[in-house]
Amino acid sequence: MRGAWIAASAALLAGALVLSLGVGARGLDPSTVWAALTAADPANGDHAVVLSRVPRTAAGLLVGLCLGLAGAVMQGVTRNPLADPGVLGINAGAALAVVAGIGAFGIASIAGFIWFAFAGALAAGLAVYAVASLGRDGATPVKLSIAGAALTAGLTSLLSVVLLSSSETLERFRFWQVGGIAGRGLDQVGAAAPFALVGVLAALACARTLNGLALGDDVARGLGIRVGAARALGGASAVLLCGTATAVAGPVGFVGLVVPHLARLLVGGDYRWLAPATALLAPALVLAADVVGRVVLLPGEVPAGIMTALVGAPVFVWLVRARKGAAL
Repeated sequence: MRGAWIAASAALLAGALVLSLGVGARGLDPSTVWAALTAADPANGDHAVVLSRVPRTAAGLLVGLCLGLAGAVMQGVTRNPLADPGVLGINAGAALAVVAGIGAFGIASIAGFIWFAFAGALAAGLAVYAVASLGRDGATPVKLSIAGAALTAGLTSLLSVVLLSSSETLERFRFWQVGGIAGRGLDQVGAAAPFALVGVLAALACARTLNGLALGDDVARGLGIRVGAARALGGASAVLLCGTATAVAGPVGFVGLVVPHLARLLVGGDYRWLAPATALLAPALVLAADVVGRVVLLPGEVPAGIMTALVGAPVFVWLVRARKGAAL
């Protein structure tokens, strides 16, 4: 049954890829998309439209993959079902660092964005965990969520201050800050791909240890898992994935929260199945959100980050209420 769900997830992603290449202000049928990809005719206007959408589709694939796996790993490392790069402030930290790098150092390339995004994501993650660890019981799921929400609000305010203090920075990145994949080029995706690959491999390598951590630290140690090293590897992979995704698309929220929960419903909590399912479903969600954003307000567009928030925010509220009810 799990294999069937993995196959269905792969088919869903394939459909999202076709839609991303064929749907927009100028709609194209799947046969035209296939012809453009396999035997492109430079003189054919429809083929040119398809090829112009390839970089955007590749960016959505990379961003969704990174954010989905990052969310799954963070939920496993913290044993917190509400963990997500957006909810815990990591996306906001990465975004603030990137914008600060643009304003203060004139960074203008994806290679520079990535290093600032890594630094911001790491700093935000450490800050949230440190604040949530204060007081009794340590870093509980609810305390992590509250600390992440508070940090996100503060970092978002600082981000606005940085942007408003520099008209040039605001003009260049006023759409980037809401999260989206429009206008991304293959050169940007290619520059981010090696970092994404390392992060994905590290996240997949955590599958067995995340299964052990889900049983509790004592049981994990009894199984021979080095708990500290396992959490460090998982945290590093999440920071790498979040930083890469934010550098490419800006802060796209809720993908890492919603998709791992959907994957659990389909294939269960075993990370050996959960991680591959998430890696297929998350890009499908980002691409579908981007496609809907292209056509919902023609001739304009709604960034993918706004569309994923419209889906993810109600799910987050439902999860919080469900956990509160379980605690009672």
